[in-house]
Amino acid sequence: MSGKVFGAAAAALVIVTAVYAAPRKDTQFTLTDPQGKNTVCISVGKEITYSVKHSVAGGQQMPVINPSRIGLELEGGVVLGKDAHVAGKSTKTVDAVLKPVIYKKQRIADQYSELTLRLKAPAGCKGSYSMVWRAYPDGIAYRITTDFPQDFRVKSETTEFVPAGADIQMVAAPIKGRTIEGQENQWHSNFQNTYKHLSLNQWPADRQIMLPALVQTQGCNLCITEADLLNYPGMRLMAQGNKLVGTFAAYPKDVAVTTRGLKGEVRSREDYIAQLPGKTELPWRVILIADEEKDLLCSDLVYKLAKPADTATDWSWVKPGKVAWDWWNDWNIYGVDFKAGINTETYKYYIDFASSQGIEYVILDEGWAVPGEADLFKIVPEIDLEDLIQYANKRNVGLILWAGYRAFDKDMERVCAHYSRMGIKGFKVDFMDRDDQQMVDFNRRCAEVGAKYKLLIDLHGMYKPTGQQRTWPNAINFEGVYGLEEVKWEEPDFDMVTYDVTYPFIRQVAGPADYTQGAMRNATKENYYSSNTEPMSQGTRCRQLAEYIIFDAPLSMLCDNPSNYLREPECTRFIATVPTVWAETRALSGKIGEYIIMARKAFDGTWYVGGLTNWDARDMDIDLSSLVNGQYTAELFCDGMNADRAARDFKHITKQVNASDRFTVHLAPGGGFVMKLSK
Repeated sequence: MSGKVFGAAAAALVIVTAVYAAPRKDTQFTLTDPQGKNTVCISVGKEITYSVKHSVAGGQQMPVINPSRIGLELEGGVVLGKDAHVAGKSTKTVDAVLKPVIYKKQRIADQYSELTLRLKAPAGCKGSYSMVWRAYPDGIAYRITTDFPQDFRVKSETTEFVPAGADIQMVAAPIKGRTIEGQENQWHSNFQNTYKHLSLNQWPADRQIMLPALVQTQGCNLCITEADLLNYPGMRLMAQGNKLVGTFAAYPKDVAVTTRGLKGEVRSREDYIAQLPGKTELPWRVILIADEEKDLLCSDLVYKLAKPADTATDWSWVKPGKVAWDWWNDWNIYGVDFKAGINTETYKYYIDFASSQGIEYVILDEGWAVPGEADLFKIVPEIDLEDLIQYANKRNVGLILWAGYRAFDKDMERVCAHYSRMGIKGFKVDFMDRDDQQMVDFNRRCAEVGAKYKLLIDLHGMYKPTGQQRTWPNAINFEGVYGLEEVKWEEPDFDMVTYDVTYPFIRQVAGPADYTQGAMRNATKENYYSSNTEPMSQGTRCRQLAEYIIFDAPLSMLCDNPSNYLREPECTRFIATVPTVWAETRALSGKIGEYIIMARKAFDGTWYVGGLTNWDARDMDIDLSSLVNGQYTAELFCDGMNADRAARDFKHITKQVNASDRFTVHLAPGGGFVMKLSK
């Protein structure tokens, strides 16, 4: 992990191969990545279209995206992309190595070819605009940039994805909208939705699709998402016959304050989606291309496309780690001589637990500030925050505060300055539930102002990440995931176990997820029931341990209460000591909705291997030869003999192994395993 950002890359070779300034008559352009795997063909004329080919085994080029339209309608009837003329062209090839501040890898190979087409502005519009294309060995991306002399408004964007092939399957999450004024409104969502597997022509035409979305065709996996979303509405998709089209929330006009003053509901919208400065870079439209499903698990494409962090800033203060969390377990500690709840005594108990286990943080979730006031300077009388901060500091534990977005936004600068001076380490900001331009800008400001005052920012009620953690490394985690909080209220027949072996292939492509695992009360499929005060997970105890390896979360929760953890010292010790950022990440095997095996290398050279299955019991074969040389000590947590009946049953084994050893680990239904390999 590096605290200082050394430019965009530690080592880079950039070759500019051609620059044309004069108008060109060319109408067809192609771009291929440096390894020859992906080619994008762009046609410029009456309209702008693109298509994509991918090299499969044997080198054959297979179409994966058929001609698809691109355009931007501006206020006043101007359409970028209509009757387009190329005014100039440049290409370059980049071969670089990125060194992230906080990430799942210590080094990232950044290799791509780039084509920039500068286009004449249409009649009625001064200046110019460009289309920037990149071809990577694992995908294609493009963005529109503008160079206009004045601000402008975007009425709509045309973004099409027309998958090639006869049998087009989709694994994606339909947006489940919130009820606004008595009706479902898909533009309001907590972005915590489950996946459906349907053919493209079966997808409901009236149902928005949340990004990332996975398309399977021609033997390839195409993961569609976006990157570098900073000042523009987030993209969703709609199915229209044989294609997917982008759809975007209009800019809010009237926002009503709701939910104890913490949320904002849009009651009316403008007739445009964005208002932008004349010189603007729109988000990257991204198509990740993977031959095998497991290749989706380690993608860096969104991170690579994001704007790099400020090179002059020292980010060494950004400390990843684990968090003892209160809300999931309802502050429900026991065996103590005080009344548990939102009070100083309870939080000192959480702090003592965190300190004893080497856990870096404790979160004070909703309830520390006076309810109904939406004022983060009014603290409930049951909490002495200054005392708690001093108490935590003496025990090397940092405190993070929860905040509803409206309360945080009312006076963000003053809130951050005040609590930073007090010694608070970060904010968990919640309830945004939108991705229109106004809300995207709020999330950017959270990270920017938080960085100014050296505060971590954990964004909840949040759309998918788009690389913001590269631009501001203090934006350390994001929700936008159907996380373990769902077990507190879902119906008994819901299926978290299958979701757990689906979302890492899709949602996690975009970036880390605050899933909040770590339950010590575990249930089989038959024994599960929802409980708000004493929640339980679906699946086995070892599944919960394995999720710390499978799921990306630089700021990772321990969702259960300290009293339960103290009764389970072996599991707690493992969770408390597992890293949250890594030197290396590998996907060993996996199939969407069925199983995953991943390996991660800590900065001290220790390897962690984790595996998850769906509701099918299975045997997993582990070959150590690709990970280690010589002799290692293997510490294994695996499902116990009776984990299919009592999900908390596990085995804890330590043995000496070497690189030639192979393991077969049995996973119970809804099971998991973890193996720690250390010298």
